[in-house]
Amino acid sequence: MPFENGSVSFRMLELPRAFPKDFAEKFAAHRAKSLDAVGAGEQRGWVTGRHLLDSHITEDSAMHAGWIRLALRQAERKVPAALLKAECRMEELAVMAAEGKPYLKAKARAEIRQSVTERLLPNMPPQLRAIPFVYMPGSTHLYVTALATSPLDVFNAALAATLGFGGDPSTPETLGATLKKMDLRDLPGASFSPEMESEAMEAAPGREFLTWLWFKAETQNGKMALSEGRDLGVLLEGPLTFTHEGNGAHAAVLKKGAPENSIEAKTCLLSGKKLKEAKITFALDEHHLWSFGFEADQFLIRGLKLPQGEGQLDAISRFQERMIFLEQWREIFLDLFGAFVEVRREARKWKNAVADIREWVKGRPGRR
Repeated sequence: MPFENGSVSFRMLELPRAFPKDFAEKFAAHRAKSLDAVGAGEQRGWVTGRHLLDSHITEDSAMHAGWIRLALRQAERKVPAALLKAECRMEELAVMAAEGKPYLKAKARAEIRQSVTERLLPNMPPQLRAIPFVYMPGSTHLYVTALATSPLDVFNAALAATLGFGGDPSTPETLGATLKKMDLRDLPGASFSPEMESEAMEAAPGREFLTWLWFKAETQNGKMALSEGRDLGVLLEGPLTFTHEGNGAHAAVLKKGAPENSIEAKTCLLSGKKLKEAKITFALDEHHLWSFGFEADQFLIRGLKLPQGEGQLDAISRFQERMIFLEQWREIFLDLFGAFVEVRREARKWKNAVADIREWVKGRPGRR
């Protein structure tokens, strides 16, 4: 499972309440069925985090190092496209020869395709996919590997069918309401370009946050103060994706070299584009570093590298350590986003911040 080792890509879900005490029974009631029962349609059900064939869900098997670790398994039989095409062509040639026809009409070919599919399908091994998640009992958020909208909807629907409630993706709008009781959708767009008025900008709180974070990190020598008083090192690097839904090119991707210091980056900012994607590194000290790819519109986290930790540990202790680091990352991320929302919600503070960002944009490198 991806949460156990290496880097991990995920998004957070904010839950209306904690998992019930009888969570194991609820997940077991919706566990994955035998693979022998898999047909042409997709079979969905829960399995433990041990492996995709383990559908024996109990409190012991669902828990790992104090965390609930499960996955939504999706199983489906499919005939490989190349095999299906070859088998259909063989049947078509046989029919054409038997009937003395130079070709077959579309209806006949469709019937052959259906017949071949029905013949081959039962002998095809099920194809398995999974959407793993981890959850700390008592909390009101979880981490799930579903990044795209479609698998997230599938996961959320299965979670709601199992527990009676699903979660809201941790987007800028969701977290603004959760952390500060503020609907960021009510705020007008803001221009960080000294050459464009704010009226020309679309509302994009996630991009505003990421661009603000970049500005703060660069103008404060890579240091930002957390609410608890500790200093956090923050570094933004390429590849960088800039977006603005105005005239001309809507998106620009800068990579290789040091795009964050390039004249192209300044050009993007001057044209009204804001930073949508970047690589970010958080550092509390030399032993506690988190680096990840960040997509600002939906708050997608890609390839998060957790701190190295204490070295040689058994599997359970290592997983527990990784989950502690994951929760620390969330606390840091929410702290920074909360600080942004505090500025964004007050007209005077935001006006001053926008003015400072425009000066920062003007002062960026303009020549190679």
